[in-house]
Amino acid sequence: MKIAVYGSRRQDAHFQEIEAFMKRSAELGFEIVMHPKLYKHLRAVMLPAMSAVKRVTDACDFTADAAVSIGGDGTFLRTAMWVGEKEIPIVGINTGHLGYLTAFGVDRLAEVPDMLMSGTLVAERRGLIEVESPELPTWRYALNEVTVSKDDSASMINTCATLDGHLLAEYRADGLIVATATGSTAYNLSVGGPIIDPRTPVWAISPIAAHALTMRPLVVADSSHLILCPDARAEHFRLTLDGRSVSLPVGTKVSLRRAPFEVVQLHLPSTSFGETLRNKLNWGVEGY
Repeated sequence: MKIAVYGSRRQDAHFQEIEAFMKRSAELGFEIVMHPKLYKHLRAVMLPAMSAVKRVTDACDFTADAAVSIGGDGTFLRTAMWVGEKEIPIVGINTGHLGYLTAFGVDRLAEVPDMLMSGTLVAERRGLIEVESPELPTWRYALNEVTVSKDDSASMINTCATLDGHLLAEYRADGLIVATATGSTAYNLSVGGPIIDPRTPVWAISPIAAHALTMRPLVVADSSHLILCPDARAEHFRLTLDGRSVSLPVGTKVSLRRAPFEVVQLHLPSTSFGETLRNKLNWGVEGY
């Protein structure tokens, strides 16, 4: 079995768990492709355990049976970008904070090779947003959200939104978030947007600090074609895809469609969205 491993370099507190994972992968005969940033970090402290690493690359030019993301949700997003459009199943290991996208805590990392070998994990498919606009980052897809927002110098941004060829609204706000169901618990949640089961094929359109009480979050089908055209007093606005941003001239149209591929997330069959919310958001349930 071949697996790809991506991780945050801030792993000093978890070297023991990572070393056990690497040793078990070698025992099972796994071939590992590893991102160079993580490889250089780990090689300096656990060289003997790195024998399973057969290739080091930062390009999306490999195949693998599965990928392992070691970090938080941001690391998972970067892992998805690293594996690209190949739909390689990803299992997330949480060494961060909330970790909505991660299936396991780092204390279970050493069990993952056996889970992959035995086929214990199940796959869940997550839709992405494909963005078309001038001067985009190289990776023009977003798993969590796409945001248009004002420059620091601007007092407000007006975003004209067209849905499937029909005028939807002119959002007067500090910005506008278009979140996937997966990203509903990210930036969207912090501005009062709806929490959505990640298996649901919808987007949430949520204004940031709207200047009118009637501008409420809206849920639309992710099969929609959404066009955003921001305007402001400033000359530029900021377009952000999962934390990667570019500055564009006001009046630039941003086209959003569902991407032609998906991210495949691996987790245990017993994992439920309700359980995840209870654990991450501290929704205590007593008496059951």
